[in-house]
Amino acid sequence: MHTKNISVMILAAGYGKRLRPITEKIPKPLVKVAGITLLQNVLDHVLKLNCAKIIINTHYQHKKISDFIKNNYSKDNINISYEKELLDTGGGVKNAKSLFTSNKVLILNSDIYWSSNNFRDIKNFISNFRSEQKCKLLLVRKEQAYGINSSRGDFIINNGLIERFKENQRILIYSGAQIISLDILNHCQKEKFSFNTVWDKLIDRQLIFGDVMNSDWYHIGDMKGLKEAENLMT
Repeated sequence: MHTKNISVMILAAGYGKRLRPITEKIPKPLVKVAGITLLQNVLDHVLKLNCAKIIINTHYQHKKISDFIKNNYSKDNINISYEKELLDTGGGVKNAKSLFTSNKVLILNSDIYWSSNNFRDIKNFISNFRSEQKCKLLLVRKEQAYGINSSRGDFIINNGLIERFKENQRILIYSGAQIISLDILNHCQKEKFSFNTVWDKLIDRQLIFGDVMNSDWYHIGDMKGLKEAENLMT
């Protein structure tokens, strides 16, 4: 699939509680790693994909994110989806459905410091996505995942299909990148829900697929992860 046939949504609405006290003054997407905000980092990479449209959902300290976009980007295809009430990951995408120009959407978490190597993997991820697939997750091996301290994985891949992590299996972490067909949200009746509920239903129906990235990956979920990433970047 060509990148011009896909929209992008950047999830940027959360409170970032584990990054306090920094996030008491600024929203998590405006936290800086090596002098660059997480939002600028992901946006600069995404803009190079030349995708159809870019949506950013906001809630906590939303005006600061809107002002940052207004002051630093002039692209007409960047739109804000403000959530008066925080709708969680799945609900946030469902709430923004009317803003997309394509049914296929690349969804990216904003609490990752995405590298150029990561986006080479993401370009391959997009290219390998087949039109009949409803959902595909990009995973990262534990040994290449920085800022993650869990001894358990999120998923395993079995013959290309995603399954939940099982003991004694290789640890694979969700990278914060997935491609979905928006119609998988049609049967979600709630306004507020996590993608985990969507993924579990798709796993039961064997309708969720996975790829593994080749590059190192940096999660900025807490102060330890932030310091680790900054040490590695400087």
